[in-house]
Amino acid sequence: MKDNVLEPPVGSVFLFFFLTFAIAWGGMGLVFVFQDTVEAALGPMGPTHPLFILAVWAPAISAILLVLWYGGLLGLRRYLSRLLIWRAPVGWYLLLILGIPAVYYFAAFVTGTLTRDSFAQPPLRELLPLVAFMLILGPMEELGWRGYATPVLQRAMAPFWAGLLVGIVWALWHVPAFYLGGTPQSSWEVMPFLLGATAVSIIVTALFNAARGSILLAALFHWQLNMPMWSDTKPLDMYLFIPLAAIVVWIKRADMFSRTGAVTEVMPVSKGRTS
Repeated sequence: MKDNVLEPPVGSVFLFFFLTFAIAWGGMGLVFVFQDTVEAALGPMGPTHPLFILAVWAPAISAILLVLWYGGLLGLRRYLSRLLIWRAPVGWYLLLILGIPAVYYFAAFVTGTLTRDSFAQPPLRELLPLVAFMLILGPMEELGWRGYATPVLQRAMAPFWAGLLVGIVWALWHVPAFYLGGTPQSSWEVMPFLLGATAVSIIVTALFNAARGSILLAALFHWQLNMPMWSDTKPLDMYLFIPLAAIVVWIKRADMFSRTGAVTEVMPVSKGRTS
């Protein structure tokens, strides 16, 4: 039986990129141009500022709008069902749970900042709300980057190239935050972040395909990257994701350079259902 769900064409990824930049950079542009007025109305710029949150959620907003355009409510339901996909090879869970923290603590060891204080944490009443907030901030981006752009691009190119392209766009999309006081990125160096974010995109693309298009695991990976518990040793920690990406690509080279097996559906049909 036919339905009205239409998978987005490859060219729609450029519309996704346009909308994502327009929403995020538009909001940040308002702060640049009318900073005093905006901050008087909405408060000083920071991670909880409404326009900062809007910018972070821009990929998700753009993806959901396009999914509704092409697939309607049925398509949206299928798309969001990918938040329930949790199965992946155990090696990916080891990387997710242990590997990411290891990158940050290894960077601290190399820089000589790995001390007992590196493992100290604030009281749970302070830590838990912050960890929860991190879950609904950065990970929301994955509804767009891996939820929409990656599967659409993988119809036209191998996962490595799709991950690289999304990574470059993803990294550049963050740039305004580096020049706006109060954002987390305002104290970071731009180039290490651009290189590290691109490498992370390649890693997450491999995870995304191994987990058969799971938005959930991509979001959890992103969450781990932003965890407040891990030692902050930028820029070295960002540089370390480059050799990690190289290792992942080498191990998964048969999959990363072939479109066979790559996830290409934004709105997959549930098992046992035909359309």
